[in-house]
Amino acid sequence: MTGTDTAPEVLIEKSRGLGRIVLNRPKAINALTHAMVRQIATALVEWSDDDEVHAVVLTGAGERGLCAGGDIVSIYHDAKEGGTGSREFWRDEYILNAAIARYGKPYVAIMDGIVMGGGVGVSAHGSVRIVTERSMIGMPETGIGFVPDVGGTYLLARTPGELGTHVALTNARLSAGDAIACGFADHFIPSDKIDGFIEGLSTTSVDEALGTFSEQAPVSGLLAQQSWIDAAYSADALSDIVSRLRSSGIPEAEKAAEQVLSKSPTACAVTLRSLRRARAVGSLEEVLNDEFRVSVACLGSHDLVEGIRAQVVEKDRNPQWSPATIEEVDEKQIDSFFAPLGDLELGLTARQPQH
Repeated sequence: MTGTDTAPEVLIEKSRGLGRIVLNRPKAINALTHAMVRQIATALVEWSDDDEVHAVVLTGAGERGLCAGGDIVSIYHDAKEGGTGSREFWRDEYILNAAIARYGKPYVAIMDGIVMGGGVGVSAHGSVRIVTERSMIGMPETGIGFVPDVGGTYLLARTPGELGTHVALTNARLSAGDAIACGFADHFIPSDKIDGFIEGLSTTSVDEALGTFSEQAPVSGLLAQQSWIDAAYSADALSDIVSRLRSSGIPEAEKAAEQVLSKSPTACAVTLRSLRRARAVGSLEEVLNDEFRVSVACLGSHDLVEGIRAQVVEKDRNPQWSPATIEEVDEKQIDSFFAPLGDLELGLTARQPQH
C-alpha cells in the first residue's frame, strides 16, 4: 500500500484477522494531522469489539519512516493565530496515546525508519513494538522550543538511570538497540523480514510470529555511556547538568553540553521539570494531563514559534531564543507551564492496561 497526492492520509482496513493502519503521507514522512488521529481513534474503537480482528498493526507508507511526528508547520501558523486548533489536535492525540496503551488486543507497531515525536506516541505505547536496523527514534522537541509530549516524558522518565534526560535535552536519536534498552521498543526484526512477520500475524499468534521472525537486538551504544550520563544528568538544575557535562573531561559529554546549549533554554528547563514530575507519578494518564498543560502553555510562548520558524519554515537554523540563556530562565516562568487549565484540562483518569 503506497500513498499518492490524492490518496487518503491514513489507510484503514480489516484483512485476514488484522486491523491494518497505514500512515499514508510518505512525502511528509507520514506526519500526523488531526484528521488522521481521529480516524485511527475511530478504527480502534470499532475493532475493540470485533471478533474478526485479533491484532492491530501500525505501519508507515514509503521507505523513510513510520512517522516524523505532528505537522509542525500547521502548529506554527496556528500558534500565531491563537493556537486553538493545535490545542484540540493535542487533546485528541493524547487521548489516542492513552487508548493505545490500554488497548485490549495486541497493538503491533512497526517502528521502521524515522519515528519522531507524535510518531513515538502512536507506536511506543503499544503492546508489541518492533524496531529494525533502519530505526531512528527520538523526541526532538526542545530544538523547536517545545517540550516532549504524547506520553514521551512518561517513557523518557522510565529509561535506565538518566538516559531519558540525556535524550530529551540533546535530542539524541535512538538506534534499534538503544530503543529496546530504553524501553521504547521490545523486539528487533530486520526490515527485509517485516512483510513476512506481518503475514505471519495473519496465520499464527503474535507470539509465534515473533518467535519466527525476531532476532537478537543490536548492542546499545547509549547504554554503554550510562556512567557519565547518570553522573551529569542526575543534577536538579539545568545549569548544573551543563556544568557537569563540560567539566567531565569526556568528549561525548562535552559535545552533549553544546547540544543542550543550542536548544531553547526555556524548553530545556521545562523539559527537565516535566521529566522529574513524570518519574514521580504512577500512570501514563497523569503524565499526559501534565503534558497537555505544558503544550498549551508552549503555544503562547515565544520560543515555539521562533523555533519552528528557524528550523522548518525559513530554515536559517538560527533561532533567537528568549530568554537567550539558561541563567535567565527563572523558576516562576517554569512554574507557569504547569498551571491548571480549568475547564480546558485534558482530564484523563488512570486505567490499567488491558493487554
